[in-house]
Amino acid sequence: MLYLKNKKDLEEKAKKLRQHIIEMTCAACSGHPGGSLSAADIITALYFNVMRHNPQDPGWKERDRFVLSKGHAVPVVYAALAESGYFSVSYLKTLRKLGSSLQGHADMLSLPGIEMSTGSLGQGLSAANGMALAARLDKLDYRVYCMIGDGECHEGQIWEAAMTSAHQKLDNLIVFIDNNKYQIDGKVEDIKNIEPLDKKWESFGFKVFKCNGHDIGSILETIEKAKKIKGKPSVIIADTVKGKGVSFMEQRPTDYHGKAPTLAEQEKAICEIKL
Repeated sequence: MLYLKNKKDLEEKAKKLRQHIIEMTCAACSGHPGGSLSAADIITALYFNVMRHNPQDPGWKERDRFVLSKGHAVPVVYAALAESGYFSVSYLKTLRKLGSSLQGHADMLSLPGIEMSTGSLGQGLSAANGMALAARLDKLDYRVYCMIGDGECHEGQIWEAAMTSAHQKLDNLIVFIDNNKYQIDGKVEDIKNIEPLDKKWESFGFKVFKCNGHDIGSILETIEKAKKIKGKPSVIIADTVKGKGVSFMEQRPTDYHGKAPTLAEQEKAICEIKL
């Protein structure tokens, strides 16, 4: 795996992931671009700087694990896997096509590099707990990274799992909250207010960090701090913008939660991303 050390290189890679997200959802006429774009910088930091993984050996026992609990945002993970070398970049255009391994939600049985099949929201942290516990039982030092959405924090299973994470003292688990403030029905705070989010996670036994989810340097620095925590799991609340990098998606985040761009919108979006 080729890791990128330079911040500028990582920022360019994040732009590439965003371009893939727009192109593949446009080609599919379907998908979830908004929440994929908001997560792109975090995913870039993880896959191209932080995590140990090997595209030539996806089942490597000592690899770090990544679980995308907000599974509808899987286009950003597909983009990262393709750019990492798990499969050809050209295959991204098969998103949601009949017979493609790139389904609307990830399928771990059909695509190397996927650690958990997704569908219903709220389940990823439970699976991540299991992986973190397995590392302890197998005496392996890999870490487990789990991304959940802020709207997903409405799910009761998230909080059941959070209690387990803390009870088991899973200090090899780092949770990211993609805090983009919107879900399909509108603003998270209007649907069901989750603030103060930091105090809630702290009360459940997590070490809480905050970062700018679109600043690669801030993301990497915060991950390094979280790695040093012993005896409890960590959560990083990443402040993000839904549709980040594409002006009309940023301005209408609920419209583009699950709506693919048209060909004309694709052209405009890619021009903006490349700036």
